[in-house]
Amino acid sequence: MEKKWNWQQEDWPHFQYNDSLISDCERLFLQRSYIAIGTSNALSEPDKEMLIVELTTNEAYKTSEIEGEFLDRESLQSSIKRHFGLSKNTSKYRPKEDGIAQLIFENYKGFQTPLSHETLWEWHRLLMQSRHDLEMIGGYRTHQEAMQIVSGYLHKPKVHFEAPPSHMVYDEMTTFIGWFNTSLNDDFFKNKPILRAAITHLWFVTIHPFEDGNGRIARALVEKAVWQNIGHPFLFALSQTIQSERKGYYLSLEEQNKFNTIDLWLSYFAKLMIDALSYTEKKISLILKKDAFFRKYDGVINERQTKVINKLFEHGLGGFKGALSAKKYVSITGASASTATRDLQEMLKDGILRKEGLLKGTRYFLTCLDDL
Repeated sequence: MEKKWNWQQEDWPHFQYNDSLISDCERLFLQRSYIAIGTSNALSEPDKEMLIVELTTNEAYKTSEIEGEFLDRESLQSSIKRHFGLSKNTSKYRPKEDGIAQLIFENYKGFQTPLSHETLWEWHRLLMQSRHDLEMIGGYRTHQEAMQIVSGYLHKPKVHFEAPPSHMVYDEMTTFIGWFNTSLNDDFFKNKPILRAAITHLWFVTIHPFEDGNGRIARALVEKAVWQNIGHPFLFALSQTIQSERKGYYLSLEEQNKFNTIDLWLSYFAKLMIDALSYTEKKISLILKKDAFFRKYDGVINERQTKVINKLFEHGLGGFKGALSAKKYVSITGASASTATRDLQEMLKDGILRKEGLLKGTRYFLTCLDDL
């Protein structure tokens, strides 16, 4: 057999790397993670709950979107609230959304528990419980045909990667799980959450143990690895960041799948993790800015203005599609065009908003969010 893939090489799975390449990123990630944890712990209970719901909903949605599956956000958010004990709503939930919500919750609450085959099988069952096209749900793949990542035409497909055959998967996963659990207490990996998470992700997707859902489970394992290293679960926007540069993510994995020297993957992954943490920091900052804003302008802005400002904060980092206009102000508040103009002018005068453009192209932005 031609030794084309990384798992076929003599040194598999002994990855070679220069961890000093990402040492600065490791220190930065640790420092900023602890600050983010401390800041989020200082939030009020309603704000903490909002942060958990918003970040987990977005991550669940994005990790599925990366794989081409689009979930219902409202159903997803309801399921997340229920599993985190933030809602007593007992109405029926859609299996797809409820399954990933439960996976996220179990990973979050049970991050310290050792990894096992059974944990991974349960995660797969939760993810795939609405699927009827898979031979195996809640277990590793067993099919005889090769597990390949392909693109192109049916008559002339391009094979980007071929994973180990099914008969090898259980033993490969036993080795992986053993390393994952022992590496946590290995002095070498102490204070190296990015390195351990990068190896975890690459190793798992190389084995590709399930018929489907490997990417989503790999990203959940990255969270578990980081949380274990840091000793605290906190939400960083990994899937959000990957989805924003999905092409680069898959290209980086493809460039790494023929050898086990992983310096390029480490460098890429380290930047990915810093960017993911930055998104979370901005989310926390957004909540703090919202609290500060309403304390400052309590009794100053009217009910209509309050409603619109809340919408602007709700859309947060991305903002309204097309930004806030006078027409959107009317739509949100139900006010007349003249009242909307007066309200907007008052907020411009008070420095709450700034405007860009002219006439019908005029758009309004919250000044307190300019530095996000």
